[in-house]
Amino acid sequence: MNLDVIDLKILKALQRDGRISNLKLAEQVCLSPSACLRRVGMLEEGGIIRGYTAQLDAGLLGLEVEAFVMITMRRDVDRWHEQFVAALGDLDEVIGSHVVTGEANYLLRVRTRNLKHYSDFVLEKLYKMPGVLDIRSYMVLQTISDSAFIGEQSLGAKR
Repeated sequence: MNLDVIDLKILKALQRDGRISNLKLAEQVCLSPSACLRRVGMLEEGGIIRGYTAQLDAGLLGLEVEAFVMITMRRDVDRWHEQFVAALGDLDEVIGSHVVTGEANYLLRVRTRNLKHYSDFVLEKLYKMPGVLDIRSYMVLQTISDSAFIGEQSLGAKR
């Protein structure tokens, strides 16, 4: 799907406020409401917009600890990747997971209530998963930016 500058403006506006009315969105991107609705529909049908979610405040929910966790796997364990990926589904603490390049195999984003909860998670869950060789934790002290906004330059949109 080829995106143009208007499509990117729509995406950026929806990322800021997924509940924006079509009328307000159309005004922001300088389209008629019907043309705007048509474009949003095409972005949804094309899979560019996968869905709409609520952004939750983890601190207010009692999840005070955030960490990025690098996991390195043993290669001598059969089906280590498949077993690890399947087991991730049972870990409520993991809010994001990625296969990465470099020394580690996986990067996890983890949220827990407190440091004790995090320690229990690592010792009782992660280290007991088949094939785990090494775990390195990077505790978040402060979040500077946490957005996934897409800009024109990154996609090379047509003008």
